[in-house]
Amino acid sequence: MYYMLISIREFTMLNIESNSDRLEKFQPLLDVWRRFLRRRSAVLGLMVLLVMIGASIAAPLISPSDPERQKLSQAMRPPSSEFILGTDYLGRDIFTRLLYGARWSLTIGFLAVGLGLAVGVPLGSLSGYYGGWIDLIIQRVADVLLSFPGFLLALSLVAILGVGLQNVIISVGVSAIPSFIRLVRGSVLTIRHQTYVEAAHSVGVHDGRIILLHVLPNAMAPVIVQATLNLGTAILVAAGLGFLGLGVQSPTPEWGAMLGEGRNYIFSASYMATFPGIAIFLAVLGFNLMGDGLRDALDPRLRHV
Repeated sequence: MYYMLISIREFTMLNIESNSDRLEKFQPLLDVWRRFLRRRSAVLGLMVLLVMIGASIAAPLISPSDPERQKLSQAMRPPSSEFILGTDYLGRDIFTRLLYGARWSLTIGFLAVGLGLAVGVPLGSLSGYYGGWIDLIIQRVADVLLSFPGFLLALSLVAILGVGLQNVIISVGVSAIPSFIRLVRGSVLTIRHQTYVEAAHSVGVHDGRIILLHVLPNAMAPVIVQATLNLGTAILVAAGLGFLGLGVQSPTPEWGAMLGEGRNYIFSASYMATFPGIAIFLAVLGFNLMGDGLRDALDPRLRHV
């Protein structure tokens, strides 16, 4: 019995030690999360985004009506108990279309920024790590892209590629690429001279492995912040294209397209443009607040501020 109790005690101590080791691995993430929670504005932005994402996912449960269903007898109804946000010029429920439109607007934002990350991060890491003619070519391409304002570049690409969801994502994503190239390059230029990178070189580790395992993980903190801020910009650019009729086409509900449809009735039925504009404003504000909070949480210089 004595030896059994000793075995149980040793087993328990081993479990505690193993759990403590696991907690130590996640301790940096927990510290970042705690610093993030100290920023009330960042938490507010996160809550706004979570509500929007949750509402878009649960749209069929919140409002079971069809967002594309037209009923001209109910056209131009102002906000009331029957239609919370009113109806548009074709009798479609604006509240329902806003819920479903969040899916399209947020999807465009996430996919466009994902495209910018997928292209900009590798190019920026190669540019900063190798330098020389590789750096020269990549930076000149980035300079050409940066010479255009983001919206103008996306507008030009849509004019070349044509309208539609896929082309909007590509156009908005391409306009986000140069910012990621410049950001990653600047981080890699600093990291490549660190001791652990030189030690990996000295033992014969391949450059690709060094970039993937040692350089990029230490350069991702500012990239995460930039990606969060770019999400708001991507949604704003996509909404601008939709406002001009070059984004997602009707009758698909999308915030920018809804705003463009409501501009013709701005004096007779201002709610048609007001509510999509508020939705775009809240989404962009949420991403900006969350990005500011992540910047403060991930920046070691601001940990004690």
